[in-house]
Amino acid sequence: MKKILSVLSLSLLAALATGSAAAGEFDGGWFGAKVGSNQSSVTNYDSKRATTYGIEAGYNWNMGGYLLGVDGFADSSNKAGHTPAPYNYGSSAYGLDVKLGIDGGSWLPYAKVGYARTDGTGDAGAIGGSDVHLGLGVEYKFAPNWSLAGEYANSSAKTGGLKLNNNNLTLGLNYYFGKPAAPAAPVVAEAPKPAPVAAPAPVKETWKTLLEDKPVQIEGANFDTNSAQLRKTAYPKLDDVVGFAAKYSDAKLVVGGHTDNRGSKAYNQKLSERRAAAVKAYLVKKGVAAERISTQGYGFDQPVADNKTAEGRAKNRRVEIRSTMKVETRVRVVE
Repeated sequence: MKKILSVLSLSLLAALATGSAAAGEFDGGWFGAKVGSNQSSVTNYDSKRATTYGIEAGYNWNMGGYLLGVDGFADSSNKAGHTPAPYNYGSSAYGLDVKLGIDGGSWLPYAKVGYARTDGTGDAGAIGGSDVHLGLGVEYKFAPNWSLAGEYANSSAKTGGLKLNNNNLTLGLNYYFGKPAAPAAPVVAEAPKPAPVAAPAPVKETWKTLLEDKPVQIEGANFDTNSAQLRKTAYPKLDDVVGFAAKYSDAKLVVGGHTDNRGSKAYNQKLSERRAAAVKAYLVKKGVAAERISTQGYGFDQPVADNKTAEGRAKNRRVEIRSTMKVETRVRVVE
C-alpha cells in the first residue's frame, strides 16, 4: 500500500510540474456534503443496507484535457441488523484520495484511489483498520460555483478473522471557491470604410480634412452551455483583436456578452457579464490598455438565432465587440 501511495504522489507532483495551466470549470478548492446508501458485511454475516452521510474537501488542477486532484473525506453509516445471529452494527471511515478525471467542460467523470481508516460501530466495534480506498464517479457543474456528484466507493477493515467491507453509493453537493473559468472569444470582422462625400459641381473648391466616427463590429464567439471557459481555438481570433487595437491606438472597445435562453434570467445575466469580462482580461493581458475597454452583459435579451435549435443556441452564446475611432477623410468643400 505504501508503494502504491508513493507512486500516486510522484505522478501527481510530476503532472503539476509539467502540465498545462489552462483554466477549467472544476479548478481550485472545493467543499461538499453527500448522502446515500451503504451496503456493509462482516465475515460470516449477511450484507445489509443503511443510510450513509459524509463530508469532503479538496483541490483540483486542470492539466489540459484531464484533471488531477486530492481530497479528504469522512463518512458515517447508520447501524443495521445482520444475520444469522442478531448483530447490529454500522461503520465510519475517513481518509485521503488522489483523483484523476477527464475534463468534459461541465462534466467530469473521474476515478480515485487512496488510503482510508475504517472502524465498525455497535456490535462490530472491535473491528478496525486501514486499507485501500477506491472510488468511481461523475460530477456535473450546474452553476458557476456549484456541482452535483454521483459516486461509488469501497473501503474495508480487518481484525483477526473478521473483515468489515463497505460499499457506498452517494449523491453529493459541492461548492467551488473563487471565480469561475473564463470564456471563448470573437471572430474579427472590420467594417468597410465609409465612402468619400461627393460634392456638387463647385464654384470654388478647396480640400479639407474631416474627423468622423468609424464603427467596427467584431462578433461571433460561441460558448459551451453553462460555461464561461475560453476555447483554445479562439486565441488566434482574439490576437487579431489585439492587432486591431494596436493599429488604431485611439479606438475604444466595448465588449458585450450574450447567452442562449436556457436557465434563469438572473443567472444568464451574470454569465454574460463573466464572458465579457474574461475577453477583456485576455486583451489586457496581451497589452491592450484596460481603460480602452468597457464591458456589458445582455443575458439572453439579444438573440441572433432561434433558441429552439442547438445550432441557434450555439450562435447566441457569443461575445460582440464594437469600436469607435476617428478616421481622417479628405473631402471637397464648395465655398
